[in-house]
Amino acid sequence: MDYGFVRQRVEEVRARVEAACRRSGRDPAGVRIVAVTKTASPDVLPALHAAGIRDAAENRWQMARDKLAHPAASSLDWHFIGTLQTNKVKYVVPRFAWVHSLDRPELAHALSEEAVRRGVVVNVLVQVNISGEAQKHGVAPEDAEALVRLAHELPGLAVRGLMTMAPIAERPEDVRHVFAGLRALMHELRSRLSLEALDQLSMGMSDDFEVAVEEGATMIRIGRRLVNP
Repeated sequence: MDYGFVRQRVEEVRARVEAACRRSGRDPAGVRIVAVTKTASPDVLPALHAAGIRDAAENRWQMARDKLAHPAASSLDWHFIGTLQTNKVKYVVPRFAWVHSLDRPELAHALSEEAVRRGVVVNVLVQVNISGEAQKHGVAPEDAEALVRLAHELPGLAVRGLMTMAPIAERPEDVRHVFAGLRALMHELRSRLSLEALDQLSMGMSDDFEVAVEEGATMIRIGRRLVNP
């Protein structure tokens, strides 16, 4: 497939991020566009890099392998954003700089053990189910502190912030409270636990990223809007 359209898509998303930052008094440099490549072939990677994207994400190890084998993969920082089974940790730790989906203590221990074994540090985000939807992964807001504390105490992990997924909504405005809730929770935890490094909010996707940016997102996960024709 010809991915020549990617540059224009990236420019469009950047312009919308900049506009959202102006509305909320933020510096656009504080928002990282993470390109979710799960629906595209590995050939999208050079096009993303040429357009200035430096972060890419996958949500399943089986789908990520071919992308990571592409020569252009080494020019990107990789983020794992999907539910992670503990038996896949050994593949993810050496290849992904970020794990956005830390959602249970056993996964924290597995990531720590593999990171220590390999002599690396993995940046992790605790996934929080702000919306309370039964079908969504993530800890309940009231349980986030315990998981953040655990991750902070384990070797090989750098707990950097929180992640959430908003419900599907016809109007992005209808999910603003989800993003605002995650931001408030992070500020509360950072203050209570004296963790200045807890400063990353991974929230917002193709249909709602502008509202997420207005509410403080530092990472937006954009797939279809960037890589689908």
